[in-house]
Amino acid sequence: MITPDALGYLPETPSQTAGPFVHIGLIPRQAGFEVFENNIGTIALTPEAKGERIRIQGRIFDGTGAAIRDALVEIWQADSFGRFNHPADDASAPRDAQFRGWGRTGTDFETGTWSFATIKPGRVARRHGEGSLAPHILVWIVARGINLGLLTRLYFDDEAAANAEDPVLRLIEQPERRRTLMARRVPGADSTYVFDIHLQGAEETVFFDV
Repeated sequence: MITPDALGYLPETPSQTAGPFVHIGLIPRQAGFEVFENNIGTIALTPEAKGERIRIQGRIFDGTGAAIRDALVEIWQADSFGRFNHPADDASAPRDAQFRGWGRTGTDFETGTWSFATIKPGRVARRHGEGSLAPHILVWIVARGINLGLLTRLYFDDEAAANAEDPVLRLIEQPERRRTLMARRVPGADSTYVFDIHLQGAEETVFFDV
């Protein structure tokens, strides 16, 4: 069998970052293409899903403070009972079959804003009866200039007691860095939380190595 290594002259394919065609492949409707019959998008729930309806939104900033207008954002979260829509989640709490729990969007080409309509997640039980995690949403980001997707967590600033007990937040040694993971509830708004993400700089968001 002839392999590239055996030939000895084929160079390794260079690594690439997510380029401008990521929208066409993953969120074609935003790029102006109607490709899929069912577009996966910014609504992570069905009308029958249980729980408090919320909207999460924000912008992504680079190291210079400029808003990134062509990033891809995905979320993955538990339902209002604290269960993920995945067969590997074997917790004893009920599961809301009407909650999708996953969404994908891009930042707006003009404003750089991303947003999702979802529900506020419940507390996820830890394994072996070791308590529970604070309500949170997993956020994954892909953009030009990023070799690997960046994973972070969105917590809620009005869940102070639960946040103080969360083992993941407590792993972050500098308390001031924990606030980069807090989505702030907008006063007077209809259950809207703002979560801005900073890729670099003094306000850099905490990202997780998974």
